[in-house]
Amino acid sequence: MLLGLTRGRVLPSPWRCLLHCRHIKSAATAASGVGDSVLSAFRSICGEDGVSLGEAVREQHGKDESVHRCRPPDVVVFPRCVEEVSALAKVCHKHRLPIIPFGTGTGLEGGVGAMKGGVCFSLRNMEQVLDLHPEDFDVTVEPGVTRKTLNAYLRDTGLWFPVDPGADASLCGMAATSASGTNAVRYGTMRENVINLEVVLADGSVVHTAGKGRRPRKTSAGYNLTNLFVGSEGTLGIITKTTLRLYGIPEAMVSAVCSFPSVQAAVDSTVQTLQAGVPIARIEFLDDVMIDACNRFSSLSYPVTPTLFLEFHGSEQSLEEQVKTAEDITQSNGGSDFQWARDTETRNRLWKARHDAWYAALALRPGCKAYSTDVCVPLSRLPQIIVETKEDLIENRLTGPIAGHVGDGNFHCLMVVDPNDPEEMHRVHLFTERLARRALAMDGTCTGEHGVGLGKRALLCEEMGPVGIQVMQSLKDALDPNNLMNPGKILPREEP
Repeated sequence: MLLGLTRGRVLPSPWRCLLHCRHIKSAATAASGVGDSVLSAFRSICGEDGVSLGEAVREQHGKDESVHRCRPPDVVVFPRCVEEVSALAKVCHKHRLPIIPFGTGTGLEGGVGAMKGGVCFSLRNMEQVLDLHPEDFDVTVEPGVTRKTLNAYLRDTGLWFPVDPGADASLCGMAATSASGTNAVRYGTMRENVINLEVVLADGSVVHTAGKGRRPRKTSAGYNLTNLFVGSEGTLGIITKTTLRLYGIPEAMVSAVCSFPSVQAAVDSTVQTLQAGVPIARIEFLDDVMIDACNRFSSLSYPVTPTLFLEFHGSEQSLEEQVKTAEDITQSNGGSDFQWARDTETRNRLWKARHDAWYAALALRPGCKAYSTDVCVPLSRLPQIIVETKEDLIENRLTGPIAGHVGDGNFHCLMVVDPNDPEEMHRVHLFTERLARRALAMDGTCTGEHGVGLGKRALLCEEMGPVGIQVMQSLKDALDPNNLMNPGKILPREEP
């Protein structure tokens, strides 16, 4: 019996994974499910350099930024075009080999672990920006193109792609996980910004979810296949192209920081600012523990109290009105005067500090590991859930700085834990379950942007209910009847 758990009770992922993964021998997977004839077929498709059995390469492609440390794939392939992806998938389909798509490995829910061995499709060599239509505000990219790479490419066009999850993630990977981030309150998530996808299915066939070459701003033609694959986390197919909405770079941007006497006051200000119709671009919350960590890690000097980071986009005239309304609201809730970041260098430094929150949290307890929770609730319930979560952390003696995209009801606890302390691991596991169920009880979701991966499969069942899960399973069975696409992720049912 472990930590007082009853007989038969298995500690769910990610905690079981974290406790036991160090005993898994990566060498045990080496070519275990891939024969010489298959390897020869792979090499004939993408060349000698396009196939790797190296332990270090497989280890790199068997993990992401999460606490999950599952076994690496049997082999890694590096296709250079959709035709090679399709041909490789056909070989895998013929030999019933699992397929795990891999972008940049920045996920947070164990979505790239090779749970059943198989073949990792590393898509980094597909790195072309294919079709830019500035007059139509759209662009098509391959899966090796990252968010920062695209915006650098767009620099002289007056356009940008604003979905910003913090990490320099692959844009197709962002589509696969339905990523969002700090700008979602103004510009939406990947679901709202993907126009079309090219996807290689489990049998190697290629589908264009809105029709080949189609890029209308809206459509009512047939089922919404695009959003079926957005958020599918590689369990339905491999995304090899994505067509994205672009936006004009705002005439002006200003950022501000405001401190508050309490969590309630900061979150109330967020809700009231949005209710007042202020088209704010970013509004990020950091609790006192998180702002203290950021101060130390990024050499800042903000008051160690609950804090909002805000950013406004628009014309100079519209910004004046936005800022005045937001400042009046924050001061009515006891907020401090805005500390401004107007020039580009200062704004970038401010937001870099916010994006470095993960590493700042880790620095609070050197040698420990971090696990980022992720829930989302309706805005009206946001003050209650953050206050209750803060109380839960204190009561259970846990280190969990809170940061979040509170403008759309989404926030994170960056849990910093000692993986060698089973008692603490158990307390953290119970806390994360309580947090997710607290969000579900408030009509929210167990994940706003990280995805389900390995760690939240049971919670997804509670959120969707048996009929919803059965519909998802039916879709999976229809597109991937042999359960080859990223098996073990999202859905709880194992293959027969």
